[in-house]
Amino acid sequence: MKIGQWIGLIAIVLSLYILWQLREVLLLIFAAVVLATTLNRLARTFQNFGIKRNLSIALSVALFFAGVIGFFWLIVPPFTQQFQELTYRVPQGFERINSWIDEQRTHIPPQLIPFIPDLNRLIAEAQPLFNRILGNSFAFVSSSLLVVLNILLVLVLTGMFLADPGAYQKLFIRLFPSFYRRRVEGILDRCENSLERWVTGAFIAVIVVGLMSLVGLSLLGIKAALALAVLAGFMNLIPNLGPTMSVVPAMAIALLDSPWKSLGVLIIYFVIQQAESNFLTPIVMAHQVSLLPAVTLISQLFFVTFFGFLGLFLALPLTVVAKIWVEEVLVKDVLDQWQYHHQSENELVMISESDNHDDLQEVKINSLEDE
Repeated sequence: MKIGQWIGLIAIVLSLYILWQLREVLLLIFAAVVLATTLNRLARTFQNFGIKRNLSIALSVALFFAGVIGFFWLIVPPFTQQFQELTYRVPQGFERINSWIDEQRTHIPPQLIPFIPDLNRLIAEAQPLFNRILGNSFAFVSSSLLVVLNILLVLVLTGMFLADPGAYQKLFIRLFPSFYRRRVEGILDRCENSLERWVTGAFIAVIVVGLMSLVGLSLLGIKAALALAVLAGFMNLIPNLGPTMSVVPAMAIALLDSPWKSLGVLIIYFVIQQAESNFLTPIVMAHQVSLLPAVTLISQLFFVTFFGFLGLFLALPLTVVAKIWVEEVLVKDVLDQWQYHHQSENELVMISESDNHDDLQEVKINSLEDE
């Protein structure tokens, strides 16, 4: 390799290292881009009704904050009340189960008594785990200030991007060589369209899953059914893992009434998840964003490993954007061009061999004429 090539390789490695060190900041910037794209689509919808751009942006931002405030207003008070009740109802349930097990010891063979679990012993063994979870909770509370600052950063960046999105797009395009800028502009337009389609499909899925959960929980008579339904719809934004996470508080609250209600909640959420995976997602999201299920799951595992919970929440939009850049840059502009370069090289080789063959024939003819 020449000195210039070594310098270019070192520059690429240093750039990748710097980007890796700034991965959390870049992820927050991407979250602001996704939020700004969503609000910009909503603002354009208002503009279609003849509303001016500035007023459309103000209405979009107002609806966003109203939705966030309404979400926490629906979720926090019922959950606080129900989980306070859980704190003293769950120990009572353990005591009842332990008493029932002690009563059954007199009716079973002595050989089976050692295999019967002792809840008191299990709780004592699980105490270190509870202490560890409690310590993690305190660590979470201590880092809440950093979370608030990150949220404020995302909101401020969203407002800046939303005020003049074209200027920031042009600034990003100028980072590329002049001959490739028009190509990058087309890729960014496709990314914006795909993100808008993903937002539309995700919003439809959230509404449908929330309504199905509300109907099912209401039929079972579960307390805080509306709050649980809103949480289930919101957690559906995280494919595969989100529905599994949302069933835990629903089963815990249902357990306050009776165990069979908790089992009924599990069955209802399982049915909703199957309907969402097999019918809703193929019908809605297939027309919006085409992603293979395995790719979605792998992307979630990848982003949650390297970026934490925010990476899990943004895994799908990140995968949508990465898919477009891989298709347009790596596949179309690099890999697909190898075939043409290879053909061109073969044609040059054939022409060169043909020229050499003609030269050889000319030399033979000249030698015969000389004889």
